[in-house]
Amino acid sequence: MEVLLNGEKYTVSAPCSITDLISLLQLQGKYAIEINQAIIPKSEYTTVAIRENDTIEIVQAIGGG
Repeated sequence: MEVLLNGEKYTVSAPCSITDLISLLQLQGKYAIEINQAIIPKSEYTTVAIRENDTIEIVQAIGGG
């Protein structure tokens, strides 16, 4: 299925949870995930299903000084 990930079209297999997407993207560190303008709590990553045409934004925290 196709979604919009950080402004670009991206294809994922269905079914796909946020945890599945994180694994697929090999994300590490701290990040926030928003689906269709709603921030998803980390506690819901395994239960929230990604759907066709969802708009997903992933913002990673970057430390600096």
